[in-house]
Amino acid sequence: MSNVIVFGGHGKVALLTTRILSERGHTVTSVIRDADQSDEIRAHGGEPRVADIQQQSLTDFAELVRGHDAVVWSAGAGGGSVDRTWAIDRDAAILSVQGAKQAGVDRYVMVSWSGSQLDHGVPQDDDFFAYAQSKAIADAVVRDSGLQWTIVAPSTLTDDDATGSVDWDGSSTEVPRGDVAHVIADVLETPGTAGNTIRFNSGSTPVADFLRADAV
Repeated sequence: MSNVIVFGGHGKVALLTTRILSERGHTVTSVIRDADQSDEIRAHGGEPRVADIQQQSLTDFAELVRGHDAVVWSAGAGGGSVDRTWAIDRDAAILSVQGAKQAGVDRYVMVSWSGSQLDHGVPQDDDFFAYAQSKAIADAVVRDSGLQWTIVAPSTLTDDDATGSVDWDGSSTEVPRGDVAHVIADVLETPGTAGNTIRFNSGSTPVADFLRADAV
């Protein structure tokens, strides 16, 4: 079993991922900004680590991840402040990748967005531009990092019940957060997914089968 550190630990996807991984026997350290969230982290099977990722230096990130087998980046500004979006979704995400490299933690899973690509098409005067641009930049850094990376790129997230199945066939534009967590957990247990960007929506293909097709 592996020792995983999850950034953005109190987010809905991260909490669900923590529960799945802990139930499978993995050890999960969840990085949170607010110590008051610690009990909820523990209730999901994780061990809280309090740190404001917006304030961490490269050295800080390296020390946070050192000794772990894998990093999961599930942090995000969550909209609102454009400056905070740049600071977390771009700058802190990039520092976490560099920190993992510096600390010798080779396995890295970036939770991104299905539209994250160079030609994402979001106009610069759109409020969503900072997010789309940040994701595209951070993902490019991950791909160039030399780490054993996987980018998990779901479409629009919902709080619907998880189904355990996904697809990328245009039949949907949404996916339950629980299925995203399932994909993250399975990706960590499927080394063959390294070097792949996994874009997906809701669907009818069991997650393991969907990932197996990407891992070949």
